[in-house]
Amino acid sequence: MKIGVPREIKEQEYRVGLLPSAAYQLSRRGHTVIVERGAGVGAGFSDAEYEHAGARMVDTHAAVFAEADLVVKVKEPLPSEYGLLRPGQLLFTYLHLAASRELTLALMRSGVTALAYETVEVNRRLPLLEPMSEIAGRMSVLVGGYFLAKHFGGSGVLLGGVPGVLPGRVVVLGGGTSGINAARMAQGLGADVTILEVDLERMRFLAIPLHTAHTLYSNESHLMELLPHVDLLIGAVLVPGAPAPKLIRRDMLSRMRPGSVLVDIAIDQGGCAETSRPTTHQSPVYVEEGVTHYCVTNMPGAYARTATQALTNVTYRYVELLADHGLHEACRVQPALLSGINVMKGHVTHKAVAEAHGLPYAPPEV
Repeated sequence: MKIGVPREIKEQEYRVGLLPSAAYQLSRRGHTVIVERGAGVGAGFSDAEYEHAGARMVDTHAAVFAEADLVVKVKEPLPSEYGLLRPGQLLFTYLHLAASRELTLALMRSGVTALAYETVEVNRRLPLLEPMSEIAGRMSVLVGGYFLAKHFGGSGVLLGGVPGVLPGRVVVLGGGTSGINAARMAQGLGADVTILEVDLERMRFLAIPLHTAHTLYSNESHLMELLPHVDLLIGAVLVPGAPAPKLIRRDMLSRMRPGSVLVDIAIDQGGCAETSRPTTHQSPVYVEEGVTHYCVTNMPGAYARTATQALTNVTYRYVELLADHGLHEACRVQPALLSGINVMKGHVTHKAVAEAHGLPYAPPEV
């Protein structure tokens, strides 16, 4: 099979879909790996490394899509890429279709079979999303503490405090992968940490590694009680494939102190705050109701080398399956791939995506 790795064109996205080592393994298995020149440079992987691994380098974005049977990316296609997709082609990347009707319709029109990393589910886990959730969770505390600084318009609270001064207060909405990593990071800094969660068994689990953090059943009343005292609020809720629930209304933010920070990790799925809107690494924050909002849609892209390595660690085995066997046989060998198929032959094949946009649902034909 011909596997294409284009350069990411999303603003300030430096990750790349495959490592040179993955290209080497695929080449050894008899596949052709086609890499756009410069695709890995932002993550610290040179064209020479890919060539040494056996990949064939091409000069243009269009050439990768034109030749590839399987396109392996990091982020969703942008409008300039819609026309490069074709019927029968496989696209394997993060899609987050529930947040974009335009992209969903474009994929349907293209005839491509689009598999989303974030909906591949194994035993109620999302293994291809977890590494990026880990990075985004840890990063949320770093950027949140950064924008609490007074010269950025923050309240001037140091999350860890100092002797004789109480630490900052961090509230994390959701105790999943990104939530627990945010809590661990905040706890490590010495902040006062509270995690809101609805799953009681999950709260019992969280109490073991996060023994100094507080857990609280998640409802609006409890959140309203906490908001006046929060310095950093982290939205880490996730419903696989579906839009993020809007847990924070505009009027609720007015209860927070001016200069507080909201980091909405769920922004890829539309965000969990009514006031959240996508931002970029170049212009990451804005202020609503006196609260600094950080809503970057590709947070892990800031740490492109670590993120690329972590991503390829979990995606490679699926790429290899698709390359070795094709889609139908790969789904038989690894049924979890079925949950990753979001669009196929012009139809939406993931129920949560179809429901998000009011589109007909059709099960994948494999």
